Amino acid sequence: MSNIAKTYDPKQVEDRIYSEWMEKGYFHAKIDKEKTPFTIVIPPPNITGQLHMGHALDNTLQDILIRWKRMQGYCALWLPGTDHASIATEARIVETMAKEGITKEQIGREEFLKRAWKWKELYGGRIVEQLKKLGSSCDWERERFTMDEGLSNAVKEVFIKLYRKGLIYRGERIINWCPKCNTSISDAEVEHNEKQGHFWHFKYPVKDSNEYLVIATTRPETMLGDTAVAVHPDDERYKHLVGKTVILPLVNREIPIIADEYVDMEFGTGVVKITPAHDPNDFEVGLRHNLPQLKVMNDDATMNELAGQYSGMDRYEARKQIVKDLENLDLLVKVEDHTHNVGECYRCNTVVEPIISKQWFVKMEPLAKPAIEAVKNGSIKFVPERFSKIYFNWMENIQDWCISRQLWWGHRIPAYYCLECGHMMVEHQMPDVCPECNSTRIKQDEDTLDTWFSSALWPFSTLGWPEETEDLKYFYPTDVLVTGYDIIFFWVARMIFSALEHTGKIPFKYVFIHGIVRDAQGRKMSKSLGNGIDPLEIIDKYGTDALRFALTIGTSPGNDMRFSDDKVEFSRNFANKIWNASRFVLMNFDDNIDFSKVNPEKFTIADKWILSRVNSLSKEVTENMEKFELGIALQKVYEFIWDEFCDWYIELVKPRLYDRESDSRLEAQYTLNYVLGTSMKLLHPYMPFITEEIYSHLINEDESIMISKWPLYEEKYNFEEEENKMQLIMNIIKSIRNIRAEMNVPPSRKATAIFVAPAIREQEILKEGEGFFKTLGYSSEIIIQPDKSGIPSDAVTSVLAGVEVFIPLEDLIDIEKEIERLEKEKENLEKELDRVNKKLSNEGFISKAPEKVVNAEREKKEKYQEMYEKVLERLNSLKK
Repeated sequence: MSNIAKTYDPKQVEDRIYSEWMEKGYFHAKIDKEKTPFTIVIPPPNITGQLHMGHALDNTLQDILIRWKRMQGYCALWLPGTDHASIATEARIVETMAKEGITKEQIGREEFLKRAWKWKELYGGRIVEQLKKLGSSCDWERERFTMDEGLSNAVKEVFIKLYRKGLIYRGERIINWCPKCNTSISDAEVEHNEKQGHFWHFKYPVKDSNEYLVIATTRPETMLGDTAVAVHPDDERYKHLVGKTVILPLVNREIPIIADEYVDMEFGTGVVKITPAHDPNDFEVGLRHNLPQLKVMNDDATMNELAGQYSGMDRYEARKQIVKDLENLDLLVKVEDHTHNVGECYRCNTVVEPIISKQWFVKMEPLAKPAIEAVKNGSIKFVPERFSKIYFNWMENIQDWCISRQLWWGHRIPAYYCLECGHMMVEHQMPDVCPECNSTRIKQDEDTLDTWFSSALWPFSTLGWPEETEDLKYFYPTDVLVTGYDIIFFWVARMIFSALEHTGKIPFKYVFIHGIVRDAQGRKMSKSLGNGIDPLEIIDKYGTDALRFALTIGTSPGNDMRFSDDKVEFSRNFANKIWNASRFVLMNFDDNIDFSKVNPEKFTIADKWILSRVNSLSKEVTENMEKFELGIALQKVYEFIWDEFCDWYIELVKPRLYDRESDSRLEAQYTLNYVLGTSMKLLHPYMPFITEEIYSHLINEDESIMISKWPLYEEKYNFEEEENKMQLIMNIIKSIRNIRAEMNVPPSRKATAIFVAPAIREQEILKEGEGFFKTLGYSSEIIIQPDKSGIPSDAVTSVLAGVEVFIPLEDLIDIEKEIERLEKEKENLEKELDRVNKKLSNEGFISKAPEKVVNAEREKKEKYQEMYEKVLERLNSLKK
């Protein structure tokens, strides 16, 4: 009937289908007050980005959810967009300019920004096109960019609002400085890695005395900026020295000996050098004691003029020379090996320097409190829940957030300074005159805002905030945020406190956390290991559906997954299996087939079994997806299609399809169409292309599987009795096949099957299964009897609950092999009986386990005992 292709070629199908979906506007979420909205905002990939496996997993999971909800009848919006990524993008542009032999300082800010926007136009859309290759059903009509006009206005609004509330301030604090990116970075952008280093112990001579204090440091180069040494006020060893001074070696500067409770008397010598400009703890000590702040390092991590003779040296070069010079002065006491955590820039892996700098900060404590409460009271739920601990740990110990960056690409800070009187103004746009002195000489702050400042507003700024748009009213708050566990504090926490502060509402109801994609050996993918896998290459070789299936099967929320070529080949094989089965189904449909003439009374036991199974499957899959168990849901669909539908039902139904005179041929065709169609719907969120292509060939009234109704459990297809009967029939067929396989009997040689079933119920089931035993059990004749009378002594047997199967294989049988097989079966049954007897003789189990569980074990014992006795009986008959 159908003109479906002989083989499935993703390259011929995927681009065509995606174009059709786009043309028909299926991805566009049109506000419909009759429908419930369901919203996901994409974690915006960087415009520098190239699709990698992390993106592929993250976006596949989002697409699964959005396609599922769309089919469930929600007004489902998946809002896409990209992030300007200040540090990464500026670094890439600077690298490109370096190849031309120019720097950004040479061309100036305006020309540099022109280049940046051109770069964005050239490369910014690349990852969007790659997301489309992945099958992402985003509402591309609503695509946003973190520096588009609307989002830029939202950023200004938030900055000004927080500044006027006193939650944004400018001041000198210790911040993390990346010497390579040449900008400040926040605490969240520093990665701490364990490194092998040293503890250098130096003498600091006490002035006008023969005494000296021994201090230990891991950063000798910062000693040039020391402005005090500190001891604990209760430390008896040093009480007589408090108030005196030491001579700072190499620079010969007098610095005071102070007492402060910050010092740990038990650690080291109990004496600490205080360098307020280069250490956050020392900075706080310096404030308490009104100490000078001497910054001895330049922004590129070379030593400055305050470093005296070491001026111009790289920090590590200066370190070596300082240690050498102190050794020559006999002031080096000892050097200890030391393992410690070193902070590195998460972008370029350069060791960061804690330095004092004038920056802009957000006061975090008042913003963090409601954000913590929103997760504690369940308004926002983490999936899995264990990841809320990471969130709480970060939020409950949060420091003020340094939001200014010494970059040109990004949202420029909306602060303006009068060059005459120094007055500062925070406004939406540059004031014409200074309100203090009426000067027109006004200059904007040079710094830009941390990228995360704008992406923290993403769930509501993308919907039109601060304007009260229809989209914002309808689609906000969003429903689910899908993201990796590595950016819980970077992004998730900031979105939560920003949303509560600026909209008074949570940004999303669920935070669905996934793990990272690792290689087949479980290693993190990295350039250094050379084990990265390009998802676009996988798509080109195997197709998008195979990639999506491989990324999702076997995954569970929050856990890392392993990816390998074997997994994708397995996925492709599954796609081919579906295609071949669908092709078989369609080739056995008649032209002008009319399912309105189907008579449910003509459904066979096999029809009712498969209809009941797909009915239960719909319910189970929906329940799994509601719990975000997407991997489990897919596993169930896969097992049903491969095993129950393809390997069983299609085989069971073939005789009726081939017999054009069969009274129930139409019912068989209807069942195939219905079950295959339902299976494709359940599989569609995971494998959108092949399911659309197959569904378009099936008989249905839907324009596209994308807008078809998600399968619901229907009581009319609940055939529990037939399911149980069919299970016994299939178990018998399996046992016959196993016997024949063990005996190496070819399918062409038919054999009589004798069934012994004392109970009437089993006898009736066996009669219903006669046709199946002949076709799938290679049986020439079926004999059903209540006892073993007349059964040949050389018959091979299989014992099932309530039924024994005997196959007289006559001279084909090797008696010794059959005895060996039965001995193994006897041994297995003895083990099962031993296990169940131990369980039932355990008083703890009997008293604590639910009655239902105990009864189930007792039933197992009875079944195993019955099977054991029959195996023994059979063995005895063969050994005579």
